[in-house]
Amino acid sequence: MTAVADAGSATVHTVVADSFQDWSRAISESFVPLMVRSNDAPTFHGSMRSRVLGDISVVEVKAGRHTVVRTPALIAKSTGRYFKLSIQLSGSGRLVQDDREAVLSPGDLAIYDTSRPYELSFDGEFRTLVLMFPHGLLDLPAEAMGQVTALRIPGNEGLGEIISPFLVRLADNLEALSGANGLRLAHNALDLVTTLFNGELDQLIDTGRDPHLLLLSRIHDYIEGNLGDPDLGPGSIAAAHYISTRHLHDLFQEIGTTVAASIRQRRLERCRRDLRDPVLAKRPVTAIAARWGFTDAAHFSRIFRAAFGNSPTGYRNEP
Repeated sequence: MTAVADAGSATVHTVVADSFQDWSRAISESFVPLMVRSNDAPTFHGSMRSRVLGDISVVEVKAGRHTVVRTPALIAKSTGRYFKLSIQLSGSGRLVQDDREAVLSPGDLAIYDTSRPYELSFDGEFRTLVLMFPHGLLDLPAEAMGQVTALRIPGNEGLGEIISPFLVRLADNLEALSGANGLRLAHNALDLVTTLFNGELDQLIDTGRDPHLLLLSRIHDYIEGNLGDPDLGPGSIAAAHYISTRHLHDLFQEIGTTVAASIRQRRLERCRRDLRDPVLAKRPVTAIAARWGFTDAAHFSRIFRAAFGNSPTGYRNEP
């Protein structure tokens, strides 16, 4: 296996597998631990070009026929929880997760969750782009996303027709994703992905499949729309949805978090994004914090450091 940096860009990492054993190791190192199998192991070849932008990995994969499996045993050994968005660039792929199956043709998209078992197989030569990112970076509840994993999103109709071309261009221009502007583009991509899957969830809600999901989605949208309000809290959220605060707390307990923790995490992610945004480079840290509902500068600095291991100013100045 050979690994090189592309000319002119030390942060685009290229891996070329000389054997199926090398490929198996490279796949697990680039994403999460996976079991890999292929009937063409003796003649297998594959390559990956990747770039890491903050917490977002952008990986272009080109290879021959093979299958990757995320097993319960591998999941049990892992700590991070990630989503992976795949957009098929050439060839075809088959994704299975949560009792759903998506067959992907060029331009099609699908999302899957590394914290639950899945299988992804390719029956011939293919090229695909994968965006991998922590659950917290997607502005949609992880439990709601469980409704749309392994769901084929056509790249030639609806929102997919708008968003797919942008993601294809990312794959073709990895070298351009550098510095703060590259990180901004990656976050723009996630904003588009959020819009895409929010649309899919709205369609599920409209069909009346899950009233519980409808309520959670409305609460989520309300929180997102009011993050800058320093008075946002369980009382105002519950009142806006005509439910008791006890019911609200029970809803969040069911998904393994609290109302306060969810609000805090989303605010911190917005602050972190703004601190790396070149357009906001001259905006004071206190103004960014206040924009997202943090009115106590010392408190904001403490919880930011606790969450990300650096002060807001230090994080902004990181190379």
